[in-house]
Amino acid sequence: MKKLLFCTSLFSSFIINAQSLNLEEFATGFTTPVEIAHANDSRMFVVQQNGIIRIVQPNGSINPTNFLNISSKITYGGERGLLGLAFHPQYATNGYFFVYYNDTSGNITVARYTRSSNPDVADASTEKIVLNQPKPFSNHNGGSIHFAPDGYLWIVTGDGGSSGDPNNNAQNKNSLLGKLLRLDINSTGPYSIPPGNPFVGIDGADEVWSYGLRNAWKFNFDTVSGNVMIADVGQNQIEEINRMPLTQAGINYGWRCYEGNNAYNTTGCAAQSTMTFPVAVYDHSGGKCSITGGYVYRGTQYPALQGKYVFADYCSTQIGILNPDNSIVWTTAFSGNNFSTFGINNQNDLFVAAVNSGKIFKVTYGTLATQENNVSAQIKIYPNPASKRVFIDGVKGKDISIEIFSAEGKKVIEQAQIENNSIDISEIPSGVYFININSGNLKSYSQKLIIK
Repeated sequence: MKKLLFCTSLFSSFIINAQSLNLEEFATGFTTPVEIAHANDSRMFVVQQNGIIRIVQPNGSINPTNFLNISSKITYGGERGLLGLAFHPQYATNGYFFVYYNDTSGNITVARYTRSSNPDVADASTEKIVLNQPKPFSNHNGGSIHFAPDGYLWIVTGDGGSSGDPNNNAQNKNSLLGKLLRLDINSTGPYSIPPGNPFVGIDGADEVWSYGLRNAWKFNFDTVSGNVMIADVGQNQIEEINRMPLTQAGINYGWRCYEGNNAYNTTGCAAQSTMTFPVAVYDHSGGKCSITGGYVYRGTQYPALQGKYVFADYCSTQIGILNPDNSIVWTTAFSGNNFSTFGINNQNDLFVAAVNSGKIFKVTYGTLATQENNVSAQIKIYPNPASKRVFIDGVKGKDISIEIFSAEGKKVIEQAQIENNSIDISEIPSGVYFININSGNLKSYSQKLIIK
């Protein structure tokens, strides 16, 4: 599975599209926003890393009174703080909601709260601790929590921190770190184990649904396709997007053995064939460094965006779109905005927050002017498979450069210019490669190339 998925996804991205993804400022004045959620009504709830949850009305105005303030209970700073929020499926009647935070000892904590008689204010005295998990280092806290269509609470945890998962938590099925957990919180105790969890009665913690995650920064469910979407932050080189049916249990996503599709530290690891690898990855070129997971767009306002996964890179300030064929289209940079989270309202409109500016933007999608041509439609690379030379039609200009990468991500050729509309590939061994075409104005195109 690893090689198959790798060959369909690596470097399959380009920056330019006949459609334009844009941002409209919706609300501002937040302190380190890290999560956006709704409670099946028109309000949106914005989680601030400093321990405060605020309510935003449909017109973008912010309620003057906080929904919840638990700043005294948390450790705030770096990657720690109040990180996640999920409303119970029966919130309208029971008033329950759940938060994910680092407590004053730094432990990962999942707790239940209840709203007060005022629907815009929670009762901070109602805390019930669901889960408290110590961790060895301050970073890699995970933080996403969601209720799945099955009614259970799903929680993603980081691998415990440091670099390279030194304690091998992600591959240890008996550790709750580096995992996707599945809990039944509709019980008299903190939680019970739902039927179908894969490690009940065998090696592995009963709470674990899947494992092998490094520091998944946002996951959610696409209920239309029935998939769970997980964006996992890489170590040094590769960011990854995982997409699997939410009914499939016991998945090993590969970390620390693999970073994306690249071997990282395979000492003591299970066979590669037992692991499930990303449907798409990207490297750190162009200033990229850390993926921020988003949503598969299911709104009605922008049909051309329907069914596509929208996410971001924190450092490059670009937003990416994962197409159904697992290729990635990047926007140009939205400078000054380090995107920390996406969210949707009860109409499935899509929003994104910037942690540094404290702003929330609505994501829009529209047609550009006609002079913005579709680069991918113009470029033709042939023959494919190729042997001695590969020809490229549809690119012009002196600032064009060509790169060819192996299936392992190693650059095997870099040529400043195309000669006679072709490139000499006679010295490259046979195999699967990816050819990248770049230009100085940030437009690029990538395609899989078979060399025989």
